[in-house]
Amino acid sequence: MPGLKKISFCILLLLVFSFARSQSQNNVLITNTAIPLQDSTGKLHVKDIIIKGNRQTKLYIILREIHFKKGDSLLIALLNKELEQARQQVYNTTLFSEVKFELVVLSAYDIMIIVDVRERWYIYPVPQFKPVDRNFNEWIKTYNASLKRVNYGLKFVHYNLSGRRDQLRIYLLNGFSRDFSFSYTAPYSNKALTEGFVVGAGYSQKKEIPYKTDYNNKLLFYTSDSLRSKFVGSTFYVNAGYTMRKGFFVKQFFNASFSTITVIDSILSAKNNPNYLNSIKPSVNIFEVSYAYQYVNVNNVLYATKGKSWFAAVSKRGLGFTGGINALTIEAGVNKYFDLGKKWYSSIQLNGKLRLPLRQAYINQRGLGYGDSYLRGLEYLVIDGVGTTLIKSTLKKKVAEFKIPVPFKLKSLSHIPLTIFAKTYADFGYVYNKKEFDTYLSNRLLYTGGFGIDILTFYDINLRFEYSFNQLNQKGLFLHTQSGF
Repeated sequence: MPGLKKISFCILLLLVFSFARSQSQNNVLITNTAIPLQDSTGKLHVKDIIIKGNRQTKLYIILREIHFKKGDSLLIALLNKELEQARQQVYNTTLFSEVKFELVVLSAYDIMIIVDVRERWYIYPVPQFKPVDRNFNEWIKTYNASLKRVNYGLKFVHYNLSGRRDQLRIYLLNGFSRDFSFSYTAPYSNKALTEGFVVGAGYSQKKEIPYKTDYNNKLLFYTSDSLRSKFVGSTFYVNAGYTMRKGFFVKQFFNASFSTITVIDSILSAKNNPNYLNSIKPSVNIFEVSYAYQYVNVNNVLYATKGKSWFAAVSKRGLGFTGGINALTIEAGVNKYFDLGKKWYSSIQLNGKLRLPLRQAYINQRGLGYGDSYLRGLEYLVIDGVGTTLIKSTLKKKVAEFKIPVPFKLKSLSHIPLTIFAKTYADFGYVYNKKEFDTYLSNRLLYTGGFGIDILTFYDINLRFEYSFNQLNQKGLFLHTQSGF
């Protein structure tokens, strides 16, 4: 039996050391592994979990993301998966710039886990200087980076107001258009940390409105030099929502909103677009309810290279079932990310959307080319319709990764990380419409491709430089940005 104990000890010690070596690049450290193990059960008891570095964030908000608790037992064979999953979940709160796990072996049976976090900046009173166009490329190429097409003002955001991961956003923007809005999101409003809510309201005015899409898939805008000091449209809205997250990967969203959209009478003329609001009145009131189910299990919610996510959503816009603003929207999507090894990664993203009935007001006809729903290489164009399908595939390799020390001392930032990926990609899409807004690219298969680089830095700021081409024999260099704040 003594020989068996020695063999068991050696096996367990080897497993622990193997785990430590495999995690050396995943911010997991194991210390004090030289303590003799007393049996061969293969399980270690979590005697304590210590949190370090949280100044603003409540302790229970961090512990909520760790799927094992004090007093649980973990299989040594699964330590790799268990600790990395927990570290990943804590990091995906987007509250911390760094998350490190340290496993301390106390005895043959007992371990202690130390979670060391570095909090991000949470308060951003940021001056705003932002073009009103759909993307940077359109602003630069179509409008020569005109400063007249810029909104300026103040964006105030607190990402962790009470230390419970609650967010307060206030926008005060003026310039080419006006935007005054606020929202407050509290994801954990109950004692069990499973329920939350969101409230918001806003008012905007625009000097230019896209009232129609031409046959060549270009937006036509209603504007005039004589209207520089006059707004041609406005929107007021209030919304409230309820969220539920009982586990770690699944979220549910229930939302209700009321809005009033008003446009200048001329937009509804026969010369322009009488179907803009599907109403003869230049002002409409819209009530909307929605539900969404979301699953997310990825290594980085802002720039995933491993894992999967999917969602399904349904919404009803408008109280009626015929005429006016009336849309039942069904949408679903799935994203899969693959770690191919040797710093190679691939991903596939699929999304589909359908609006019923098939005849819709122009403002309910947004298909591809808006927000994040676009084909890389068709950034200058929009494809309107009631049914959309989008497939994005990407193959990339991490070509560089290094850190630049910050020359001055900051609690939330000691260095600037830089990670560079080289990539190639291909996108496919399809948009269906009922011909009332017929355009060249609707009702046909769309495809684009290209190559580029992604630069990922602190706070998950992502700069994407992409050289893309499309089936229209158009090509060009495009810039996209994304950030975690």
